[in-house]
Amino acid sequence: MQNESRVKKKKLISTLIILVLIPTTILFGKIALGDRRYYFISLLVIIYTMIPFFMLFEKRKPKAREIILISSLSAIGVAGRMIFFMTPHFKPVMAIVIITGVALGREAGFLTGAITAFVSNFFFGQGPWTPWQMFSFGLVGFLSGVIFSKEIIKPKRIILCIFGGLSTFFIYGFIMNTSSVFMMNSHISFATLTAFILSGVPVDAIHALSTVIFLYLISEPMIEKLSRIKVKHGLLDNIESRVIS
Repeated sequence: MQNESRVKKKKLISTLIILVLIPTTILFGKIALGDRRYYFISLLVIIYTMIPFFMLFEKRKPKAREIILISSLSAIGVAGRMIFFMTPHFKPVMAIVIITGVALGREAGFLTGAITAFVSNFFFGQGPWTPWQMFSFGLVGFLSGVIFSKEIIKPKRIILCIFGGLSTFFIYGFIMNTSSVFMMNSHISFATLTAFILSGVPVDAIHALSTVIFLYLISEPMIEKLSRIKVKHGLLDNIESRVIS
């Protein structure tokens, strides 16, 4: 019972860090620093994200293979974004982030999304939008880990495609469109926000479509492979299941 209470406490802390502390820090960078310290804010987001990730491990340091696994998935996301640079907004990044969250847990999903956005922007261009992208990608990875954890909802291919399309369009799209209002307008109004959201619909639709297509093509083999690795080596959120049991 004590172990279960400790796990719930860790989940609460990680949720507060990801859903409260990180967006508050991003808004602080916008309001107090005027978007001029986006590298600093981006690094803070990564540091914050690593706190719940390392909280997964009870009384031991994470194994090298656990760090390598997250790094490899982030590298795949970065490579995927670069390979499809000729097709604007049609990228496999969100699909990979969702798959990570489903297979390895919500903390790993958020961390992979945040790192992928930060590193890939060294090639696509860093700017005040980077922390917003880190949070948006990471949030979808976090939610995929929450929704499909404990197999309450089975991560079937079609269900993943529906979740991926809707979360990319409504969550990622809404956050990034809203961030554009903050970055490009000193006067924020409902009319301005509505205009930016509507203008972003075509971009969001392409991004959502790409997520659906890539999830349909690669979700089953990747999740199966990652799940095997996780079970075989006792990685990541398997630690949590052992604590509860």
